[in-house]
Formats: sequence, C-alpha cells, structure tokens
Amino acid sequence: MSRLMVSVSGIRGEVGSTLTPQVISKYTLAFGSWLEGGTVIVGRDSRVSGPFVADIVKGCLLACGCTVIDIGIVPTPTVQMAIEHHHADGGIAITASHNPIQWNGLKFMDGNGRFLSPDNAAKVYALGDAGKWSLKNWDGLGSESVDGQANARHVRAVLDLDYIDVPLIRSKKFKVALDTVNGAGGLIIPQLLEELGCAYTLINGEPNGRFAHTPEPLPENITGLCETVIREKADVGFAVDPDVDRCAIVDNTGSPLGEEYTLALATKLILSQKMGRVVVNMSTSRASEDIANYYNCMFSRSKVGEINVAEKMLEMEAIIGGEGNGGVILPELHLGRDAPLAVALTLQHMAVFDGTLHELFLSLPQYKMVKAKVSIEGMDPDQVLQRIAEKYKDEKINLLDGVKIDFEDSWVHMRKSNTEPIVRVMTEAPTREEAEALAARFMKEVTSV
Repeated sequence: MSRLMVSVSGIRGEVGSTLTPQVISKYTLAFGSWLEGGTVIVGRDSRVSGPFVADIVKGCLLACGCTVIDIGIVPTPTVQMAIEHHHADGGIAITASHNPIQWNGLKFMDGNGRFLSPDNAAKVYALGDAGKWSLKNWDGLGSESVDGQANARHVRAVLDLDYIDVPLIRSKKFKVALDTVNGAGGLIIPQLLEELGCAYTLINGEPNGRFAHTPEPLPENITGLCETVIREKADVGFAVDPDVDRCAIVDNTGSPLGEEYTLALATKLILSQKMGRVVVNMSTSRASEDIANYYNCMFSRSKVGEINVAEKMLEMEAIIGGEGNGGVILPELHLGRDAPLAVALTLQHMAVFDGTLHELFLSLPQYKMVKAKVSIEGMDPDQVLQRIAEKYKDEKINLLDGVKIDFEDSWVHMRKSNTEPIVRVMTEAPTREEAEALAARFMKEVTSV
C-alpha cells in the first residue's frame, strides 16, 4: 500500500487505499472550518475518480457553510485564476498532478489564488487530524453554483498579455503537435491554439482520465508526441500533465528539449522585452540563471515547491520565475505554474526568432541534468546531509533546502524525501556523462556516510 502524501502542495494518495472518503472528508472539513465559511472554488482534472471526490469535497464545504462555485474539469492554474476572478476566499483543485491513474488528491489554495503557505497548510492538517471542524446547522449550510467559463477566461487572459503578439503568431501559421494525456489539457490547450491560428494534431486528447501513458511529461513518456511531430512535420510539440501546470516541449526534429528548457525559453523571451528579477527553485537548471546574468538581471533561488517559488517572487517583485519541471510563473497572469502560458510564450518566442525551434534551443545555454535517488533505509536523512555539508563546507554550498553544492560548471543538490527513506540526488553539468559521473559520486557519498 502506498503512503498518503501530505505536504505543502496538498494531499494525494491511491484511491481506495490511502485516499479514502474519510481522508478526503477530514481535510476538506478542516479547510472549510479554517476558512470559516466563505466562497470556495472547486475544480478538478479528468481523473476517473474525480466525480466521487468532488461530490465529497463539495458536500463537506457546504456542511461548513461555504459558498461553492464548481468550475468543472479545468487546469489547476485555472482554479487559481478563478479564485481571483470571483474574489473567493479559497479553492480546491482535485488532482494528483502527474501521479498515475489510481491516484487522486486535493490542492488547497487561499484567497490570493496561491497554494497555502507552509504555516497555513500545517494549521489545516492539524485541524483535520484532530477532528476539529466547525459544522453548521441546517439553516447555516452553504450553497452551490456552477461557472462554465473558467477555461475561456484563462485563455483570454493569456492572449491579453502584453508579451503575446496574437497577429504575429497567427501570421506564422505554426503546425503544432499536442499530447494532453487524456487530462484536463484537452479542453483548454486546443482553444488557445485555435485563437493563435495554429493547425494542430492532438493525441490523447479525450479528457476521460484514462491516461494513455505514464502522465509525467518526461522524455521517456512522450515518445508518441515525438513521433507525431516527425510524421506531421510540425514546428513544435507540447506535452502537458493531467492538471496542466507543467509543459514539456518537443522541437521540430522530434527531440524533447527537457522540461528545464520550458522555463529557460520563457525567461529569455520575457527578459528580452523587460528587465526584472527572476526566481527559480534550488533544483532548476543553471540555464535560466545564465540567461538572467546575460541580461544583468537579479536572480534568486527558493526552496523546491510552487508556493515557495511564488512567495519568493512576491518578496523579490520578480517578473518571471518557476520550476524546472516545466512550470512557468508569470505574476502578470497569476502567481502559479501555468502550462497554457508556457505554450503561448513558446509560440511567441518562435514567432520573433529567425529560425526553427531546434535552432532556438541551441541558442540557449546548454546543460544536461540527471535526477537519481539513493536508499537510506535505517539511516537518519538529516544526519546524512549534515555530514555531507560538513565535508564540503569549503565549497560554494547552500543549505536552504537540503544540501546544494555549486562547482565551477556543475552542481549537485541533495534533498531528503518526506515520504520514502531516500535521498534525491540531482546534478547538472555541460554533458550528460559529466552529470552522470557527478550523480554517481554523490550517491556513493550518501551511502558511505
């Protein structure tokens, strides 16, 4: 049996084993009680288990006296934007993000349209675990309404950004291949592409939640998209995860760029039009940092996790940021990772670049990343990381989130898992061979400790 994952990003588990009606109820009742009623946006991805989870969520919120606005099958960022649109007090996105079909979960958001801060998330979980809920009598129950326009508003907001030149993109008549893995993206990305005058070939586009492949948009999972790009002679391919906050790109040769370069492309486009600060997480590629340095813009890193990046961006008044997993954040739209935004920014970048997407990619700083994990069963992960930090204290080291060591042209980042007895080891270097050697070296360091 899998473990229930409870983190700053919400809760998720396998339906029927760790994500049960009781678990869904206790945390939703806690969230509704923490809000003390108010208006709550509820949206979900296309997972097969979504309708039953949504019914429980909405029922619990009504029991707490909340006014529920159901926006249907939508991306997680669309829930965030709907909170702002309706001036709601919070929101719940029902999704397990990139996890397989048997999973589902809840992502809790506050009235600012962002995930709960670590402190507030802890308060909600504590209320749930203690069973301290504020339930209303029959005459204090909440009410429910439906808003079917959230996706359309999201598309319009992206098109209205100053960075997006719709007539220019339309004039290019781009051919696009698209894989939405039968998730929520099948309802919104085609709308966006049509507005931008793109001819597109959609695979796995039925939002029925029966994922056609492992849903995380990693290179090994999007081979069908790569083949479609080649077969259709497309200019670009886009793959999104089930809740459409992450976007991976395939170039015109059918080669995946790697999710890190979704953010790098967006960063270069934005900074070429406007000077400002950039924030990414500790595990994000150095490519975005090099681009910020090229434009003489201040660059900062936060802990891993969307809310950590968003709060750092707010603090720094950053104009662009995100995470290297294909998550682009543009505060002028909203402070959350957004795949429709990433699609539009990529098409804009292609429209202003004199060449193919492959050539555009080669114009960016080139790095290769390796992500590995090593078992530390029976060991104290904090002690393991502390000893490594002591050993490398004379190097350029950062202890904000685990242990990150920056070398001249490479880096390694080691973080403990909150759900498994493992340490994640991420490395980046100019070549894959160097990145793999660095990962092997520090995996050995972890086990030898």
